[in-house]
Amino acid sequence: MGLPTLSAMLDQLLTHGFTNGKSEGTTILKLVGPLTLSTMFGFQNEFRSKTPQVMIVDLSESPYMDSAGLGLLMNYYVSAESHGRKLLLAGVNERIESLLEMTKVQTILKSFPSVEAAESSL
Repeated sequence: MGLPTLSAMLDQLLTHGFTNGKSEGTTILKLVGPLTLSTMFGFQNEFRSKTPQVMIVDLSESPYMDSAGLGLLMNYYVSAESHGRKLLLAGVNERIESLLEMTKVQTILKSFPSVEAAESSL
């Protein structure tokens, strides 16, 4: 079985959870499901209100992201940077990596193969 079809992905819900990272001041946001315009409203205010020194967004179980999801991450990144905080991505799949490359933000949003790798980079 290959990648799920786009319509199957768009029907999925997005769930999320925040956990503490290994280092003090690090929070990990685990997303399960697609990060899209229709799924992000349930958590975007909670996400924006979290202001740890380092936010690692674990996308290892997020199959898809649209431009609205990318916009949410970029807005968080800009706010974090202006306040001396960091946003790191972890577990980005090929489909999301393509979006980051196509929009030329892969050099801005630092991406790591795993949460562990992201934490080790700090």
